[in-house]
Amino acid sequence: MYMKFGIIGAGVVGTTIATLLDNAGWQCIGVNTRSNKSYERFCSYLQTPRLRLDELAKIADVLFITTQDSSIEEVAIQLTKEKENKPRQTWVHCSGSLRSEIMCQNLDLPVGYLSIHPLQAFANIDSALLLMQGTNFGIEGDSQESEEIGEAVVKLLGGIPHKIDPTQKTLYHAGAVVASNYLVSLAFLAVKLFEQAGINKQSALESLLPLMAGSYHNIEKLGLPNALTGPIARGDAEVVGKHLQEIPSDLKDVYKGLGRLAMELGEERNVLVGGSYNREALKELDILLSLANCEGGDEG
Repeated sequence: MYMKFGIIGAGVVGTTIATLLDNAGWQCIGVNTRSNKSYERFCSYLQTPRLRLDELAKIADVLFITTQDSSIEEVAIQLTKEKENKPRQTWVHCSGSLRSEIMCQNLDLPVGYLSIHPLQAFANIDSALLLMQGTNFGIEGDSQESEEIGEAVVKLLGGIPHKIDPTQKTLYHAGAVVASNYLVSLAFLAVKLFEQAGINKQSALESLLPLMAGSYHNIEKLGLPNALTGPIARGDAEVVGKHLQEIPSDLKDVYKGLGRLAMELGEERNVLVGGSYNREALKELDILLSLANCEGGDEG
């Protein structure tokens, strides 16, 4: 499948997609960007003419709208107003939170709509070019044809495509946020607790990173729920109770919420290995980790 494509928005994702697709045999016919600096940076990776939206709309088989999320609909509105869009063109955005349908501003326009979202955090173009290989993508579009184009694009990029339900895309994006952004928040929570124990922030982080890396390794090798370890995996309500007696009150709800998820994993793990929680321990854990508990002495 050979396609001529255009890029609207010359940031990290747009430049990376253009470079990799052009290297894979598709033809980048042009880029549209408001910034001279971003265009110069784009051309340091791929020599491509700077074109207006109407020029791209006339020629491209596929248009990638790789602007900030807040600008995607605005660009689609401008493209919809063009008089000479190439028939059966496909418009693609890379947002994890917005559906592909946000680009549809005229149901009669002979255009396909597609979203491909890389499940990866790209710090810059050079790292993105390396990380794209093996990256998982969430794909959703307005038709099977659009989604087939999406699968082809992802494979040319070296990625792994996964079709998602567009009506549940918000939950897909929430999951990605938890796995990426909230992992950083989780490290912050652990550092705050270490600081309470007298270890300074830098030393705390240096101490915790190998532990977190070990847990990541266990998840990768053993999967869920077998990677779970610790007091909740053992059903040790006494240890959990001591934690909740000492943890600062503003952090208890977070600990409890994570603990309840650990209990769910623990029960799944027990089923797999043919074991079970001690009934009394399970009841005590359930009480300890209830978010309905007051901040007073109920936890202990």
